[in-house]
Amino acid sequence: MTTLYWYDGAGYLGVVLVLLAFLLLQAHKLHGTGLTYQLMNLVGALGVLLSLTFGGHNWSAFVMELAWLLISVYGVLRGVRQRRAARAGQRDAQGGR
Repeated sequence: MTTLYWYDGAGYLGVVLVLLAFLLLQAHKLHGTGLTYQLMNLVGALGVLLSLTFGGHNWSAFVMELAWLLISVYGVLRGVRQRRAARAGQRDAQGGR
């Protein structure tokens, strides 16, 4: 009987989130620049990184997931900046309300 630890669950959840995000992107249910897509990738990569860190280290997979996480953080921050700029532009267009 195999024992599953918390980091195994984190890894499996991470894999599901990353794959589901990609599936929803391909099915045009999510946008690649959308916050939901970026957060699914970020949390998914974090889950896989936790699994790799605590459950057994595979350097190539670790580097890939670290890059995935950092790219997702970049995407989230970029999206937040774009949404703020769009809201500011709308306020300016409406006379500063």
